Amino acid sequence: MAEKQRVLIVDDDANIAELISLYLTKECYETLIVYDGEEALRVFSEFKPNIILLDLMLPGIDGYQVCRELRTTSQVPIIMLSAKGEIFDKVLGLELGADDYMIKPFDSKELVARVKAVLRRYHAVPGVTDQRPGTDQQGDYVEFPGLIVNLTNYSVTYNGRSVEMPPKELELLYFLASSPNQVFTREQLLDHIWGYEYIGDTRTVDVHIKRLREKIKDNNNWALTTVWGIGYKFEVKR
Repeated sequence: MAEKQRVLIVDDDANIAELISLYLTKECYETLIVYDGEEALRVFSEFKPNIILLDLMLPGIDGYQVCRELRTTSQVPIIMLSAKGEIFDKVLGLELGADDYMIKPFDSKELVARVKAVLRRYHAVPGVTDQRPGTDQQGDYVEFPGLIVNLTNYSVTYNGRSVEMPPKELELLYFLASSPNQVFTREQLLDHIWGYEYIGDTRTVDVHIKRLREKIKDNNNWALTTVWGIGYKFEVKR
C-alpha cells in the first residue's frame, strides 16, 4: 500500500484546523495540527510533511516568519491561508516562498483540489545536488549554455550547480525556455502555469520572475527578458 501523503496544518483556530483535517483525512491524507509557529518549526523535521497549510495570523511567530524560516532549509510546498485578501499580503507571501495563497473562508473542495494540484507539481529528487553538466538527461528538459531545466525530475542545473526552487518557479522557467524568443503575456503565463481556474493577480507572475532572476542570472547566450507593456520571454541571443 502506498504511503499516505502528510499534511501539516498550522492554524490557531481549532475549529478551522479540525475541519481542514477532516476534509483531508477523507481524501486519505495523514494530517497533524499545530496551533502556533514555534510548534510548527519544532515538529517539521520529525513529521516530515509533504505539504504545509499555513495560517498567517498566528500567535508568537506569524506565518510569514514561519515560511521564511522553512525556506532556509526546505522547499516543501506551502499553501498560505489568510483572511487578508489584499494584493500586498498575497505578493509578500509569494515572495517569501509560498506556492499558493487561499483566502478564508474557502470551499472545502477547492482546498482539497489546491492541495492535490500543488503536490502533483512537487517531486522530491534524490541526489539532485550531485548533478553536473554533461550528465545524461532523461524525460522533458531544455538545455542552454550553463542551464539545464528538467521538468521530469524537477531539477535545475545552473553553471554546474544544482539550484533549488519551488515547483511553480521551475515550471515557469521551463515553459518560457521551451519557447525561446516567444513573448507571453502575464495572463497567458497565469493560464499555462497556474491554470485557468486560478484566482490570482498577474503580479504573481512578476513575483516569480523576480525570484527566478535572483537565482538564475542572465547568460551571454540567453536572458529572462521583460517586454514592457506585454510580458516576458526567454531571449536567446543569436
